[in-house]
Amino acid sequence: MYAEVNVVSLIDLMMLLMVIFMITAPIMQGGVDLSLPRADARALESKEGVQVSVTGAGRIYLDGVALSMSEFRANFRVLANRTKIEGVYLRADQSVPYGIVVQLMSVVRGAGVTNIALVTEPEDVSR
Repeated sequence: MYAEVNVVSLIDLMMLLMVIFMITAPIMQGGVDLSLPRADARALESKEGVQVSVTGAGRIYLDGVALSMSEFRANFRVLANRTKIEGVYLRADQSVPYGIVVQLMSVVRGAGVTNIALVTEPEDVSR
């Protein structure tokens, strides 16, 4: 007599886990919630680069990791020295003061990265 394993319940479990993963995966990719300014600018080709985001509350994120300005200064220089950063995508909420954006750009340029792209939303042409 042969002992058989009932694989139907295992297949059901696998399918259930796959459905759960398919539903939760897009939610986990969220990132930093920003209201980017609108501008009539041409789209850039997507290249390798580090994302720096600033929320309306002034929180700075370096590739999704929250940092203060002093932590950003120290960590970005270390990151730039360890890895060859091709460029930086700077995403700033439209309510962020201009001075903070300039400070971030100064830190990035001071670390030797000259390729900085300011990310915006496309302007609504129907107005």
